[in-house]
Amino acid sequence: MLSFALGFIVSLLTTLLIVRYAHLHERFSLDTDLAGAQKFHVRPVPRVGGLGILIGLVASAVELHHAYPAVSTGILFLVACGLPAFGAGLVEDMTKRVSPLTRLLCTMAAAALAYFLLDIAVTRISVPPLDFLLTYAAISFVVTVLAVAALANAVNIIDGFNGLASMVAMMMFASLGYVAFQVHDPIVLSASLIMMGAVLGFFIWNFPAGLIFLGDGGAYFIGFMLAELSIMLVMRNRDVSAWYPVLLFMYPIFETCFSIYRKKFIRGISPGIPDGVHLHMLVYKRLMRWAVGVKTARELTQRNSLTSPYLWLLCLIAVIPATLFWRHTVHLFCFVVVFAATYVWLYVSIVRFKSPRWMVVRKGRRS
Repeated sequence: MLSFALGFIVSLLTTLLIVRYAHLHERFSLDTDLAGAQKFHVRPVPRVGGLGILIGLVASAVELHHAYPAVSTGILFLVACGLPAFGAGLVEDMTKRVSPLTRLLCTMAAAALAYFLLDIAVTRISVPPLDFLLTYAAISFVVTVLAVAALANAVNIIDGFNGLASMVAMMMFASLGYVAFQVHDPIVLSASLIMMGAVLGFFIWNFPAGLIFLGDGGAYFIGFMLAELSIMLVMRNRDVSAWYPVLLFMYPIFETCFSIYRKKFIRGISPGIPDGVHLHMLVYKRLMRWAVGVKTARELTQRNSLTSPYLWLLCLIAVIPATLFWRHTVHLFCFVVVFAATYVWLYVSIVRFKSPRWMVVRKGRRS
């Protein structure tokens, strides 16, 4: 727990300094685009919150070195491998000139580094015929790189409202930490606890007031760490089903896949073009009706923050059963189907204005 606490404190204070002295770096760090399709804040906000998380993680990992040098070294090497993903996102946060393809390639490079330097690879997916193919190094390499890059991009996609991606990430790191404790995997356990603390240090300043954003750097790095730790857990512990991380990450994974399908086959546009009809955006626009038409910063910020708890609950439909049934492939697969059906039902209901009344927050029901 000392690692958790130190990661939290360092991240909290670092993020506070970024917020407090935003005027000194506003030229580089502020998100001043208030009118984009995926923009829901009402004033320029620093979007380099990933710095606090990274610094908190590194500080806590270094502190571990005296008592647990192998664990500390393993975490620090993993962080080093993730720097291309973080760096590409951070440069985009500061310059707005790094293309999505470049960020994706940098994240793939980070996964490749972890594959070659740390031997972190997808070696099984609990489907016997496909597991045989993964015995070939080339296939395992390609699957690993694509899986890590996909999850990092998926976390970036759900990072749309105050507290959404960070709380979802904390739930997932908590689950990884629990399963790592069950199978006695110290590196995954320690890294998960530290990341929980570091993300919590950011979360306090992000939710509900939205004083700072994760930015692409933070989102890509969180996604990278989630992917690599889950691959390590499955690779090194045969008791852990390969479907455990699939269900655990089902919310960002399905959000991404559904968005690609919706854009490509329903709307006929490129999947890379931002739009305003992701599920979390529909929740904001159609379930938070009490603030429709309101223009004050306080009301719009509150509306932004009230959106996230809907998606936290949706995410728990995947996280809780994944944590409970991490050994059992059949159970995990069934809950994957349950989550997909729930997501599609919720999306279609909101699009057709048929959401259950209890889900709609109206003016008379707000505090």
